[in-house]
Amino acid sequence: MELSVVNTSRRSGAAAALILACAVVSPAQTGSAPSSQPSRSGSKMTIPALPSLRLPAVPLIAHDPYFSVWSTANRLPDDWPRHWTGAVNALCGLIRIDNRPYRFSGGTDLAPALNQTSTVVLPTRTVCTFEQDGVRLTLTFLTPALPDDLDLLSRPVTYLRFETESIDGKPHTVSAYVDVTGEWVTDRPNQSVEWSRYRSDSLDILRIGASEQRPLNRSGDDLRIDWGHLYLAVPRTPETRTAMASDQTCRNMFVRQGELPSGDDLRMPRRASDGWPVLATLLPIGTVPPGRTDVRTVMLGYDDRLAIEYHRRPLPAYWKRAGKDVGDLLQEAWSRYETLRERSARFDAQLVADAEKAGGPRYAALCAASYRQCLAAHKLVADADGTPLYFSKENFSNGCIATVDVTYPSAPLFLLVNPTLLKGMLTPILDYARSPRWRFPFAPHDLGQYPLANGQVYGGGERTEQDQMPVEECGNMLILVSALTLLHNDADYLKKYYPTLTQWADYLMEHGYDPANQLCTDDFAGHLAHNTNLSLKAIVALGAFAKAAAQAGHPEAKKYGDAAAERAIRWTKDANDGDHFRLTFDGPGTWSQKYNLVWDSLLELHLFPAEVAKKELAFYRRQQKKYGLPLDNRRTYTKLDWILWSACLTGERSDFDALMDPVFVWMNETPSRVPLTDWYETTDGKQVGFQARSVVGGVFLRMLYDPTLREKYRKTSR
Repeated sequence: MELSVVNTSRRSGAAAALILACAVVSPAQTGSAPSSQPSRSGSKMTIPALPSLRLPAVPLIAHDPYFSVWSTANRLPDDWPRHWTGAVNALCGLIRIDNRPYRFSGGTDLAPALNQTSTVVLPTRTVCTFEQDGVRLTLTFLTPALPDDLDLLSRPVTYLRFETESIDGKPHTVSAYVDVTGEWVTDRPNQSVEWSRYRSDSLDILRIGASEQRPLNRSGDDLRIDWGHLYLAVPRTPETRTAMASDQTCRNMFVRQGELPSGDDLRMPRRASDGWPVLATLLPIGTVPPGRTDVRTVMLGYDDRLAIEYHRRPLPAYWKRAGKDVGDLLQEAWSRYETLRERSARFDAQLVADAEKAGGPRYAALCAASYRQCLAAHKLVADADGTPLYFSKENFSNGCIATVDVTYPSAPLFLLVNPTLLKGMLTPILDYARSPRWRFPFAPHDLGQYPLANGQVYGGGERTEQDQMPVEECGNMLILVSALTLLHNDADYLKKYYPTLTQWADYLMEHGYDPANQLCTDDFAGHLAHNTNLSLKAIVALGAFAKAAAQAGHPEAKKYGDAAAERAIRWTKDANDGDHFRLTFDGPGTWSQKYNLVWDSLLELHLFPAEVAKKELAFYRRQQKKYGLPLDNRRTYTKLDWILWSACLTGERSDFDALMDPVFVWMNETPSRVPLTDWYETTDGKQVGFQARSVVGGVFLRMLYDPTLREKYRKTSR
């Protein structure tokens, strides 16, 4: 079927010369299309029980580093939704109940706020419930980010589901309204935008994008996308109402009359802030009788055209690899909606239940809050041969792409739910490292600055060893490739890169035990010599590589295992400081979190006596502040991911709970309203730096420790 251009004035007959080229839609091959008529008794999905939690920010639409929108207020109508960087990405939601207008999303003062009664954040859904004047509105943002389906995971479409019901035994007349602005498609609102409308067999589709399309035109950290297009798609029915006009025109008409403009505003291109043009839809729900639920659904999607530049080659998103276009995307997303809704609900229930089993209800709430944030800090693309490549963005740090010491803390989620995604992060680094461009004997730090993966930019880049992280990154890569081999029986991957990995193991043999003055992943703390936690990483990395290499048929790697065992014995003496272990070998009276030790038990290396972890945990429990365990003795700030790793060291639930509980309190009370920061003060809970980063995938380490859960998810991953 074709996605046809529609005259944008609709009733005025004005020419549609400004419409951009139309796309072609192929019928969906799987799933059945939902009825185009509104449902009067839509089935409700079970919402897993989680502890009451006021997250610092709530994910609404979280797909990748550019298409990522959050609510940073206590209630959805208290402020405008924002891109993870803090820039407004306005989504205005209004409702009329028996002709009385209210707002349920956004900071407009055109109508009073609808009374929001709850917000529940699940792995794939955010569910907001409102009650007013005898009517309950349940608004669900569904992003079916299911890890066992890479096509689906890559699909940049979120569903907004509106369920309205009478709760006072009386019928009520209801209509709802949603709009989005050009802020979603510009880095700054003074950039010009254009808009247009299309039609498929079952959808009315509105589109907006920057007037000047220059994909992959720049890189950076605190930036928003200004190429590609945002789409608002609604099922076409005789009562479907949509408009493209200024925000005040559309919103005022709905608030005052319950209507939308009869024609589109054709004054374009113009700045996104010039009259704030919006894509708007009206949902004329009508009379909602007692005992019945009315259900309406719309979709928001983003086609970025090109996603990543990889060694000067522009690559589109993974979902495009077989030649699909945005028409295919939206039509297939709509036809499979009910199936995906059910699958997502099952996945949410499973992940929450498994997390609760592993670490309790508070831990389950943290995992649910971290899941989409971790995924949304990545972009999935396909290489020329179809190989999935998964690029992270180092959000609010320096914007680096494919940073190895960001992959390392995020890895537990992917080792649990789908190791193909972890390989998608490691492969670009491994291929780069064995190319002539990388001339150092240690592992790279990154591949550039997002979205340009053209070569390392951190520290000395490809030029010098200045400010590199040689022990850190060698250890990270060896541990993660070994974990793939040992936890997922994937020896072929290690075999493919064995010469490069051996080079890094040799580097750690020479330089890893007592590291020179250098940076580690906690580079914000500055250079440090004789770092005992970094030494731990080198020892565990050698032990893990030896075990994995032997499993892959390389018995000569035994020398690395022997070296790791000897050094582990030496470490327990050299780092010992009585009731704990030191920050540096030459620093009596110092201490630090030894989070790198987690792999010794997880990979069953047994290099260190169990007493090492027990002594550390007993000490940690005495060092905690109100909001958690400081990173080390130098400052009171901490890292969220490392606390959750340190909490797993002994495997004892009481130790885990002791370190987890202050983190839960912090999530409820931090004054920094941003997507989860991983670097904050343990005294006042304020953000120090970083936000919306992928490293929150590290909180899934507790689940990864459970062999029954590993096996359960291994059977479904691919």
